Amino acid sequence: MALPRAIHTDRVVVVSALLIAAAAAGFATLAVLTSHGETPPLDERLIRSLRRADDPAVPIGPRWLGEAGRDVTALGSYPVLGLVTGTVAGFLLMTRKYQALILLLASTLGGLGLSTLLKECFDRPRPDVVPHLAPVATSSFPSGHSMLAAVVYLTLGTLLAELVERGALKVYLQAIAVVITVLVGVSRVSMGVHWPTDVLAGWCAGLAWALTCGLVAHALRRRGEVETIRAG
Repeated sequence: MALPRAIHTDRVVVVSALLIAAAAAGFATLAVLTSHGETPPLDERLIRSLRRADDPAVPIGPRWLGEAGRDVTALGSYPVLGLVTGTVAGFLLMTRKYQALILLLASTLGGLGLSTLLKECFDRPRPDVVPHLAPVATSSFPSGHSMLAAVVYLTLGTLLAELVERGALKVYLQAIAVVITVLVGVSRVSMGVHWPTDVLAGWCAGLAWALTCGLVAHALRRRGEVETIRAG
């Protein structure tokens, strides 16, 4: 039994490391591509394709879809992310999973620090080809909402997946995290406040961070230093 378990652990580590390297390379490529203030033609085409040709201020599709986009984009805001993190932290505290709580806070706060640092390193202008449908105050690259959504939701999904034993629960937690992260990023483009490459860069950086935290959680759990959440 020990050998198959060790092989599975090695596979998780190798796959995660490869994905981290790919995500980091993706972010670096996008950073170089946009560092000179140049906007890839595909960026502009994609943003314009989400608006009506006769009126760029109006998103394509039914009216409710635009309203839903504004609701979804809020899932990547500081208040909502703070509420989600606090809720999970409260659960871990009430169930006395103190090591897991420390790991959760270190992961999310560390990701927030990384996002802030990367945001300050670039000064790419916001898209100006369509009217903005959401207020903005900072530079465009990388997308803060997309990166923070990836940092928080993917980190939470990855960490919680490491803390449960049932395979179905692992898949469910990670799938929900991915869906929310993707929806937030898409909503930022549909709002006209980010270039698609901004969102891709945010996803890459957030994914690399979440997977790194997942590897740490995996190693600590294997050593018995992080509690397991048992669910029936």
